[in-house]
Amino acid sequence: QVQLVESGGGSVQAGGSLRLSCAASGDTYARSCMGWFRQVPGKEREGVATVTSGGRTTYADSVKGRFAISQDKARNTLYLQMNSLKPEDTATSSCAAARREPWRFICPTSADNYNYWGQGTQVTVSS
Repeated sequence: QVQLVESGGGSVQAGGSLRLSCAASGDTYARSCMGWFRQVPGKEREGVATVTSGGRTTYADSVKGRFAISQDKARNTLYLQMNSLKPEDTATSSCAAARREPWRFICPTSADNYNYWGQGTQVTVSS
């Protein structure tokens, strides 16, 4: 089992920054892939960024150059640094974890592949 708890959401003006944190506990192998996803009402959950336990990352095109995913293994914490925020970044953001299949070089970007989820944290960007 894996437990995930997010923090760090909030409200900022466009152009501002936020850093999301996700405290993880439980089976290390079951969270060898971790990612950040976001969702707005009426839309499908969108993959934002993922990272393998070895540090290989993926980013959605919409956040490349603005967001950075990282992990502190000693503290079992996943981060998402969000810079140059735009109103379209407004969403409920969640961290997720899954076991990385041996044949995958990077983590999957679809939410369907993730087994464990945090409760979500709201990010609101005003223009």
